[in-house]
Amino acid sequence: MNDDTGREEPAVSVGEGSCCGVSACCTDAEQAVHPETTVHQAKTDAGCGCATDADDEGLPVVVIGAGPVGLAAAAHLAERDQDFVVLEAGDEAGAAISGWGHVRLFSPWRYDTDAAARRLLEPTGWSLPDPEALPTGAELVRDYLAPLAKVPELAGRIRTGTRVVAVTRQGMDVTRTIGRDDHPLLVRTAGPDGAVTDLAARAVIDASGTWGRGNPLGHSGLPAPGEDEAAPYLTGPLPDVLGRDRDRFAGRRTLVVGMGHSAANTLLALAELARTAPGTRVTWAIRGSSAARLYGGGDADGLPARGALGTRLKAAVDDGEIDLVRGFTITGFSNPEGGPATGPATGPAQVTGLTPEGARTLRADNVVAATGFRPDLDMLREVRVELDPATEAPAKLAPLIDPNFHSCGTVPPHGERDLAHPEPGFYLAGMKSYGRAPTFLMATGYEQVRSIVAALAGDREAADTVQLDLPETGVCSTSLVTEDLLPGATSEDGGCGTSCSTGPAPAVQIEPVGGSCCGTAAPEPIAIGAGAGFATGRVHGYSGEAERDDA
Repeated sequence: MNDDTGREEPAVSVGEGSCCGVSACCTDAEQAVHPETTVHQAKTDAGCGCATDADDEGLPVVVIGAGPVGLAAAAHLAERDQDFVVLEAGDEAGAAISGWGHVRLFSPWRYDTDAAARRLLEPTGWSLPDPEALPTGAELVRDYLAPLAKVPELAGRIRTGTRVVAVTRQGMDVTRTIGRDDHPLLVRTAGPDGAVTDLAARAVIDASGTWGRGNPLGHSGLPAPGEDEAAPYLTGPLPDVLGRDRDRFAGRRTLVVGMGHSAANTLLALAELARTAPGTRVTWAIRGSSAARLYGGGDADGLPARGALGTRLKAAVDDGEIDLVRGFTITGFSNPEGGPATGPATGPAQVTGLTPEGARTLRADNVVAATGFRPDLDMLREVRVELDPATEAPAKLAPLIDPNFHSCGTVPPHGERDLAHPEPGFYLAGMKSYGRAPTFLMATGYEQVRSIVAALAGDREAADTVQLDLPETGVCSTSLVTEDLLPGATSEDGGCGTSCSTGPAPAVQIEPVGGSCCGTAAPEPIAIGAGAGFATGRVHGYSGEAERDDA
């Protein structure tokens, strides 16, 4: 009955034009009679025989990336008896972490593993290493990720050497709307031999991270003129200065660019090298006028390891071991006359920049680009993602992690609803979900995928109950520098780490009311419910730089 006219509504006919609450049935123009219902749902509710054509329930969930968060997603999918496949571009699980295997994480083992992953590992005889020990990246892969990839529930479902080049909807580009939700997602991959394969999926969890896509050295987010040609002089953000890469740096001039903890630890490693390798010279260039944010609070810092890092770095600068160049904005690179465009460098490069005093040129045999990372979004051009224009993170998540106002100590726990996109079934998780924000915590990524998988399994209550077991005083840092660790201990980048760390203490349950992963009070682990938060009394994020120009 039509509420406006009082007349009976005509029944939807089952024929060439329409069927089962759908117009233009089984054609490209079909639409649900009721716009709030998808075509597939309308057909399913009406028992339409052709609904099975669009049924994607038999398709797997595709997880992109076999790092810590990707394998955690796989573990949760396995526990919930969901079909899945994991695609890894590298030759082994944790390949990206192996690239910085010499780095020591800031967080101890007890915060570096996922609960579902542990439940799968323990029946195989695996046991958690010393919960208070700090693993290197290599140890994290050897003692956790590699064994996890071999458990029966995951083995055979991980395809290594398989790079994802695009995600889309099967048979539809990003512009097509009608009937879109009734087509499965499609993941295009390239194998080791270049062979292209398309995989249909009922959902996709992109946990591919940001490793390998560093920010450029030039200003305004752009490469500096000549930066590409200067590639032989550039290193990754985490060179093994005291180990594998020692010969590259010993007795040479190195310029480190950036003001995150990876830059700080590389600088300290270079200063250590200079004490035993004559001729080793270290220059540190920052765009800002002050290094106070990285120096931290020294002995007054409520987080001793962070204070120790800043104190040691400041001392190295004050003692002349590191030449700090403030307010340096790189405007161009030039190779020495006759120098190579590719291949081994034969002489120092010239790095030109603007300073408050005018133009300045720095000469360097090596340039360490510790300038952070950005996500690969090219592969997502054909799916409908809603990203914040500033952080390139999911729009609902972005305000919670904006580095202008947050450190990872003020990022609240979040789950599937904050990570959902207009493209049903597609999610960004882990480091990539944070876009350009350097505030990611590994344990936060584990909770992200737990919530996502719960939603995919139809457990809405579990998906919405977001909790984190993190220490209240976890440092938003990727490294722990203490007297018994060599300089150079750090993690991926950006001034924030893989998890929080502290000493042992009983867990405390906090009611879900505000939002944070870490605080600045006494070192006690804390179970944080959805929205739980702490007032730290400190300025967080880039906004704090405006109040600290004293270094």
